[in-house]
Amino acid sequence: MSTKFFTNSEENTLINKFEGVFTYNPNIQYFDALVGYFRASGYFRIRPFLDKVPHIRILVGINIDKMLADAQKEGLEFFKNHEKTKEDFIKKIQEDIEKANYDKDTEEGILQFIDDLIEKKIQIKAHPEKKIHAKVYILRPVPFNQHTPATAITGSSNLTDAGLGGGNFYNYEFNVQLTEYPDVKFATDEFEKLWAESVDILPVDIQNIKKETYLNEEITPFELYIKLLTEYFGKNIDYDPDSMGDLPQNFKKLSYQVDAVNEGFNMLLKHNGFLLADVVGLGKTVIAAMVAKKFLMQNGRDNTKILIVYPPAVEKNWKNTFKDFQLDKYTKFITNGSLEKILEGHQDYWNKEDYDLIIVDEAHKFRNYLTGAFQNLQLICKSPRANKGLIDGLQKKVILVSATPLNNRPDDIFYQIQMFQDARQSTLPITNLTSFFAPLMEQYKTLKRFDELDVNKLRTIYGKIRKNVIEPITIRRTRTDLENIPEYKIDLDEQGIKFPKVDPPKKVEYLMDEKLNELFHKTVFYLTDEDKLKYSRYQAIAGLKQEIQDKYYENAETVSKSLAFIMKTQLIKRLESSFYAFKKSLSNFQTATDRMIEMFENNKVFIAPDTNVNKLLDKGWSEEDIEKEIERLSEENPKNQTFKSSDFKDGFIESLKKDSKLIKELVKGWNAIENDPKMDVFIAQLTKQFLNKKTNVEGKLVIFSESKDTVDYLAKALEDTGRKDVLVISAANRKQMYDSIVTNFDANWAADKQVNEYNIIITTEVLAEGVNLHRSNVIIHYDTPWNSTKLMQRIGRVNRIGTKASAIYNYVFYPSAQGDSQIRLNKTAFMKIQAFHTAFGEDNQVFSTEEILDEVKLFSGTYKEEEDERLKFLYFLRHFKKANRAWFDKIKKLPLKSRAGRNAVDIKKAELQKGTAAFLKTDKKFEFYWVDSNNQPKEITPIEAFKIFEADQKEKNTPLIETHHEHVNKALEHFETLEHKIAQSQTDPEALGGVAQRAKKFLSDLVKYPQVTEKQKENIQKIVVLIDIGKYTNLPTDIDRLQKKKANLNIALAEIDKIAAQYNVDLSDAQKGKKGKVEKPVLIISESFE
Repeated sequence: MSTKFFTNSEENTLINKFEGVFTYNPNIQYFDALVGYFRASGYFRIRPFLDKVPHIRILVGINIDKMLADAQKEGLEFFKNHEKTKEDFIKKIQEDIEKANYDKDTEEGILQFIDDLIEKKIQIKAHPEKKIHAKVYILRPVPFNQHTPATAITGSSNLTDAGLGGGNFYNYEFNVQLTEYPDVKFATDEFEKLWAESVDILPVDIQNIKKETYLNEEITPFELYIKLLTEYFGKNIDYDPDSMGDLPQNFKKLSYQVDAVNEGFNMLLKHNGFLLADVVGLGKTVIAAMVAKKFLMQNGRDNTKILIVYPPAVEKNWKNTFKDFQLDKYTKFITNGSLEKILEGHQDYWNKEDYDLIIVDEAHKFRNYLTGAFQNLQLICKSPRANKGLIDGLQKKVILVSATPLNNRPDDIFYQIQMFQDARQSTLPITNLTSFFAPLMEQYKTLKRFDELDVNKLRTIYGKIRKNVIEPITIRRTRTDLENIPEYKIDLDEQGIKFPKVDPPKKVEYLMDEKLNELFHKTVFYLTDEDKLKYSRYQAIAGLKQEIQDKYYENAETVSKSLAFIMKTQLIKRLESSFYAFKKSLSNFQTATDRMIEMFENNKVFIAPDTNVNKLLDKGWSEEDIEKEIERLSEENPKNQTFKSSDFKDGFIESLKKDSKLIKELVKGWNAIENDPKMDVFIAQLTKQFLNKKTNVEGKLVIFSESKDTVDYLAKALEDTGRKDVLVISAANRKQMYDSIVTNFDANWAADKQVNEYNIIITTEVLAEGVNLHRSNVIIHYDTPWNSTKLMQRIGRVNRIGTKASAIYNYVFYPSAQGDSQIRLNKTAFMKIQAFHTAFGEDNQVFSTEEILDEVKLFSGTYKEEEDERLKFLYFLRHFKKANRAWFDKIKKLPLKSRAGRNAVDIKKAELQKGTAAFLKTDKKFEFYWVDSNNQPKEITPIEAFKIFEADQKEKNTPLIETHHEHVNKALEHFETLEHKIAQSQTDPEALGGVAQRAKKFLSDLVKYPQVTEKQKENIQKIVVLIDIGKYTNLPTDIDRLQKKKANLNIALAEIDKIAAQYNVDLSDAQKGKKGKVEKPVLIISESFE
């Protein structure tokens, strides 16, 4: 059925109607358009039909409502304001150009429109008082009468690309075509009336539009370069030393610290926390105090309560610094092992909800979510603020302080940042951290299974973590950074600060004779081979019959394997530490195994599965202390279960006896060994190398071992050589010997109080943090820590400001080749160190001379290929702004999409020919692209982009290359495709793990009972939300543990009430956000090279 109506569906579009009328009515002399909204970017669709039309008139509406409101604000009557009418129209055209598709056709159409207006090919008017909603198009000949064909089209279509029905996306419109003379005449008369009342938009009004938009051809490459840096660095451009108020008299405002404070504070506001990961010796405590002071000032003194969490060793430092900054009366101080005091309501502390800012020193100690310390800290950090100050929001702000935030695996970062980020609803570019980290954790585990470490794959894993997670929330500068930035260097020079150079690690190797070599090989084989030692003594609960396991123990197999693995690891580490320590541990193993065989024979077997090893590790216990605790727990389990021999599976006693036989064989072999080649090398090199006056400036030496037995063994060996100047430190005597440590080894101690009673200090990890030992510049690692970032902490004791030495020497006693081939100690240590370097950047080699140091310097979330280039660009921009304020302000206002062409040969960048660089962004992230001459887009780093855009002030721009628009759109498509992929993987916040699913099902079943109160239902619903968004790491486990108890309803509800109180469910306002829509990336700037 024929109809005069059309809707832009199928081929029945407004643009097709125009084409038909112009094609079959060649005598059309007038094209009049009355539209509420006109887009210059839609003009190119109709322009081809208008070539032969002599009279083109477009009448547009403007925002009369706004002009009325503005007049009322000023207390004036509204009157026709021709100038404002023009301004409004021009502004709309500029906005349209800014929002238009970035393609050649649209751009040429916009330019054609401007030219047509200037050349008076078209006339445009804007009505100054009527709010025009009508859309009418009149196409008529001259003369116009009842005998000449004419057309009027009216309806909903504006003169835009979508309204016309052009392009791939168009609006559903409702239009009607009228051809009867009276209809067209009425429309023409109304148009003429409005036209007569309207304001002319003259060529002089429009000719500056090009200059005010990205079409400006006068923007130079240098201005574009400054615009790039300005957009990228944002708030960090402004150096604001006064933002944290006055500092104490004995503190100086150092520019590198001021930068860190301002940037860190911005991260606090945006992400609720940040990692302060400057390398050791750069004053992290002072920076944290300065951030705290700025927070106090902005949140209000009466509204702010601060908590400092620290290891006992650094208590004095924190308390003194906060007292100096006059922050102590707003602050509570607590050691990392005493957090339960806050949760239990101790009189010395405020309630957990009262704190606004929490600063956690040595935050890497809280990387293991299974420990009580992690749970306690997260409950404190994540509980909602009871009193909002001037800084809004219920979530506390958290600063995690650590020079070594990455200790072992990707999991370390994942769990640490959950002190201020929710696992499945984060503020970072990757909102679902659980789904982001899960595959990377698996890839890391897979890598560990191979004998040869694939460094590139490892770098890829940590590169992804660095870019998406670490960069937006981490401040980290190295000493090299400080020496390379002139402003920072001046600060150092004024204080007389010079950093020592850390020499590459030097190997200290030793050879074993044939007999020892054979025994060493055999021992490693017995300890590690699946067919040899089973460590059955430590797998007793797995040895119980199934029905008895189920009655008394959860996860018997897992617990047993874990305990056996710990014992195996202990023995292997002790073997690599010293033969003396190993013999001692092997003897203890023999005693424990034989004791259980004896229990079997007595038909009374005591089992203690609860190891709490992680808690002991958190407290800094030595390996021997842990081993003794395992023995104690093996005999005194809280459950106090006594079993009969018949309660065990067949074969368990045989497995115990086989272990006993193998251990006895090893004990016999090691008892026959009297020589120790490792110790021989140590003694031989002591004077020759370690205390050589050419390298050891003050004749002081620091020796670390993970094993207290090895420390004692070394001390006795030195004593046997006649030395009386050896200080031996362990957890047992650290406090008592503190004065001796600092007076003999701390270069910052008052010169008149320094003594030389001791020249050699031998210690366990207890001195790896919180103390200065930098009168020594030589450090020896007698054994390699399993967790090799401990090496960084150790070196940090001597690599500090104030040392007289210009170089630090770092000696590593390497595991023998035999050991390395079996237990992969080197590989494990290297892998962990490489992971740390790749993620955070580090300026010294620590472990291996073969280690590949990524030139990744992390500051302000920047990806750096070379030493601190990011800071160099920031300081270049600051200098330019200071020297050229007016020019800087003009460049800052350059519109988005600004671009320039450049001649690659003239600027000596021939490799860039026929390529395009683009800077894109969404609300959450920036991205830089390079599109090559083959039209292939790839992401590039900020530093690479800065170098491409870098330009001389005198450089002139050149015409854009033919493929410029195509290149830019390739970059936009690539970015959008990646964002789509991320969005697909980032499902609505929902906990999908088995534990969480069981917990949620249990809760959903619980609310069905009529006994459940409305308050309990509300809390249960809140708990489900908290589980889904990943607010608290261990909440699902707590609920799952409750459902496993199969308790009656009243007990279950009472437990739920306790959990709700523990997790502050009452105060929670957490809500699940929806799956984020994919944001269309915005083009900031681009440039192409001919």
